[in-house]
This record gives sequence, C-alpha cells and structure tokens, in this order.
Amino acid sequence: MIQTKDITRPPRALVEGLQAVGTATAAGELSRMGIRDAHIRGPVPWTRGKSIAGPALTLQFMPKREDLYGEDEYTDPEKQLHRHVLYHTQPGDVVVVDARGDLSAGIFGEMMLTYFKGRGGAGLVINGCIRDWVNAQELDLPMWLQGVTPNFHTQTNLMPFAVNEPIACNNVLVMPGDIIVADDDGVVCVPVSLAPQLLAKASEHREWEEFSRLRLSQGGDLRQYYPMTEAMRPEYEAWRDAQQNKG
Repeated sequence: MIQTKDITRPPRALVEGLQAVGTATAAGELSRMGIRDAHIRGPVPWTRGKSIAGPALTLQFMPKREDLYGEDEYTDPEKQLHRHVLYHTQPGDVVVVDARGDLSAGIFGEMMLTYFKGRGGAGLVINGCIRDWVNAQELDLPMWLQGVTPNFHTQTNLMPFAVNEPIACNNVLVMPGDIIVADDDGVVCVPVSLAPQLLAKASEHREWEEFSRLRLSQGGDLRQYYPMTEAMRPEYEAWRDAQQNKG
C-alpha cells in the first residue's frame, strides 16, 4: 500500500480572507514582505471568472524511468501515485501539480476530476495539461492549466513521483499546506507562515485603494490619490470612519 502524508490546513477564516484579497494585492504585498516572486507562471485560467483560495495538496511528476514506472492506465490503478493526492482531498483544498510544463501528458481526466469535485476540492493548478476537456469543463471546477491533451500520462514521458512533498511549480516553491490564491490574474503561492501578516497588510491596502478609486472616479489628482500620499491620509481616515459608522 502506498503511504502518503496529509497536510496541516490553516484556519478557514484566514483562507477566506486571502481569497477576498485576490492575487494582485497578495503578490504586491508579498513582494514588500520580502518574497520576491510568488506568481506561478505558466498555468492560466481555463475557467474564467473563478476566484479561489485554499491549502495546497502537492503532486510532483518526474521524467519517466521504465524500471521504476512501467504502468498501463488500468493495469493496477493503485500503483499510479497521482490518484493518491486526490484521496487526501477535503473541502476547500487546491491540488497543485508540478508536471514539468509537459504539454503531452494529461495529468487528470474527467473521472478523477469528477471525484475531486465530489470531495469538495476548490480547484487545480497544473504546470501541464489535463485531458477530457469537453466533459471536464462541464464540472464547473476552477482550473489553471497550461493546456489540454488527448493523452493520459502513461502514454508519455512523465511518472508521478511524490505526494504532499515540496514541489517547484514552474520555479515557484510550493510547500504542502501553503495557501494558493488564484483568479483571472493568475496564481499566487502564499507561504502559510506569512499568511496572517499578509492578510492584515492586504486588508489595509484594499481599504485605501477603495477610497482612492472613489476619489479618482470623481476626478481626483492621480499624484495625490494613487498611491495615496500622507497629505490625503486625514481625508482617507475620515472616509473610513464614516464607512464603519454606516455598518
């Protein structure tokens, strides 16, 4: 029996807060906190209009070596390690796959994606492809992919190698349990240890941006309102207090 590790999941309120923040603000604030680049390039939204956040279940693929992995698709399914990452799924989880940018291998197909959706999975980020797109898109499951293919992975040069271990998803380190934030701008990996600090900073950032957006829509001076200068802070604080009193 294959043994794989589960992950430690962060508090749900923290995850939901980061989902509301979005990728653009998260990436910018992480950069100011010292994480130079948390944007996972390559996977792009194939289900437009979706916004998710959740702890990462990780799956690593490696170049196939036949003495280690010579499985057919159906011969002994339980030897196919990529299935096992899905067994860990709890509601709100995000599966993140380092598929080495391979555009020939379908990491998951319709049946496995259906299972993942049924378990409450929030979405998938794959540095590679899926298959069965015609039917998979009907699941309404948020997915960030590099593409689609008719091939299943055993037809190609990849083999699943590790579940819930650190992976490099297109050169971004993803630790199991890190918080993945994804929307139409792309995918950002939030180190779980920095997530509370990020949420606090990003919430303040989002609030003053809302104020600045309002003033700019009213013809305000871009040089004063974006980024907001200290001279505008009293006006911002008065606006913020008024908004809180309305609530």
